[in-house]
Order: sequence, then C-alpha cells, then structure tokens
Amino acid sequence: QVQLVESGGGLVQPGGSLRLSCAASGSIFMVYSMGWYRQAPGKEREFVAAVRWRGGNTIYADSVKGRFAISKDNAKDMVYLQMNSLKSEDTAVYYCAGTERQVIISQMRSPASYVSWGQGTQVTVSS
Repeated sequence: QVQLVESGGGLVQPGGSLRLSCAASGSIFMVYSMGWYRQAPGKEREFVAAVRWRGGNTIYADSVKGRFAISKDNAKDMVYLQMNSLKSEDTAVYYCAGTERQVIISQMRSPASYVSWGQGTQVTVSS
C-alpha cells in the first residue's frame, strides 16, 4: 500500500492560485492512478482530478476544468494540483488518493477506486 501526505493548503483570495503537493511513499511501483478529492463542510467528498501514474492520462471534474491542473513527477514520487482562478466554492479539505487497481479512466472519478488516502489539507478561498 502507498502512504500519502498532502501539503500546500492555505488561505487565498478569490481569483488567486495555490499549488497542492502530495508525497507518496511505500509501494509506489504498484500505483496505477492518483487523484485529488475535496470535501466541504456538510458535503460529500467530491472528485477533483486524477492522473495515470504511468502514461499520464488525466481526467477532471467539470467544476474545475480549465482552472485546475494535475501533474506528477514519477522521479520524486509526487503529485501536484495547480489551482488557478480560485473561487469561494473551492473552499474545502483536499485529499490525495492512490490506487493499484487498474481501473478505466471513467472509474478514476469514483472514490471506491482508491485504496490509499492522505490526511487532507485545508484550502480556504476568502477575501
């Protein structure tokens, strides 16, 4: 299994940018996909973006498409989420997730596809 640690959250004004990082350790060689999820108070955990660990195919939630970008650095065992043009509705705890399951791209949206989760990092968008 893979251990995941997120960092980079914080307070940012609307329209601003943040980059989240996720450091992976453990059985990295088994990872098939990595993803980012978020959960706002009183709401269910929501898919944000995902990337194939090898190959680099990406998928995004419609709500962040064109504003957020997921990337990875296989040499450093890192996954990133660049968030631009942030809105108040982006406020949430952001979680990194990983899986060894060889799911198809559409299934990368489902939290059930992931077996490893980080502890989360808070992102607050407010003036």
